[in-house]
Amino acid sequence: MSADIAPAHIPPRRSAARDTLSGRGRRTAPWVLMYHSVGECADDPYLITVSPDRLERQLRWLTSRGLTGVGVAELLRARADGRGKRLVGLTFDDGYTDFVEHAVPLLLRYGHSATVFVLPGRPGGANDWDELGPRKPLLTEEGIRAAAAAGMEIGSHGLVHLDLTATADDVLAAEVRGSRDRLQEITGKAPEGFCYPYGKLDARVVNAVRAAGYAYGCAVGAGPLTGTHALPRAYVGERDTAGRLHLKRLHHLLRRRPLPFEGGYAALPYARTAGATATRDSTTAPEVPDARAAEGSPVSPEPRVEQDGR
Repeated sequence: MSADIAPAHIPPRRSAARDTLSGRGRRTAPWVLMYHSVGECADDPYLITVSPDRLERQLRWLTSRGLTGVGVAELLRARADGRGKRLVGLTFDDGYTDFVEHAVPLLLRYGHSATVFVLPGRPGGANDWDELGPRKPLLTEEGIRAAAAAGMEIGSHGLVHLDLTATADDVLAAEVRGSRDRLQEITGKAPEGFCYPYGKLDARVVNAVRAAGYAYGCAVGAGPLTGTHALPRAYVGERDTAGRLHLKRLHHLLRRRPLPFEGGYAALPYARTAGATATRDSTTAPEVPDARAAEGSPVSPEPRVEQDGR
């Protein structure tokens, strides 16, 4: 080589693990955390309660890592636009009164928001589906509106918290479509998201949620049905310290596969028009290549997924 010809610069090689942790390399499905109740509770057999102090520490940990918790609809739209790298989905199932009392003030204090999945068929009721443990009050219609006014996304958890895989077709329709209509009456806006009670779902239930006009659905571990209408989530409880949250995030980044048909974005084309889709009763899927894989049209029967998401 001639002395006056400089060698080409070759950047140092990066490890696959470093690329994954820094957001480079393959895109993963969105990281969505699953909470339930927030309060002090000594009797908690299902481990669904996080104390306000623990929740504050967890939110502080997210903030210290440059992560912002948002509702799932906002998360999917941001990822579809390529700007969701530092966003985390925060969800609270069942719609307990303590969400407004304890969770909302902490979320706002640290600059986060969340989705709360409520039961419009049990306004002001209690978690009677839990055989063990204390009765916890659920949000009234006024409480649901208060959560929405605070900037939280309101999603449906069905009408009364049933295992939808074990319901007749008419009951399934009432739980899915009926709860959506009722929430639109309460808040003035049709919910974009649905959350499967107990985390139980099968192809019939997922198709019913899609056909009812929901832009997305939240599960726990959705298995072969994973997609925009069966988003996997990570359980968070009282025992989740900063170290455990770090391990859960690392596990998600290393192990979670992208959603079907994500292409260059981390949300489906369907999610880009979630707002429009959520306001119409559509029984047909948007036109996308390989619609079954894209979660936009009915999926073939699969073994039902059973995970206790309460």
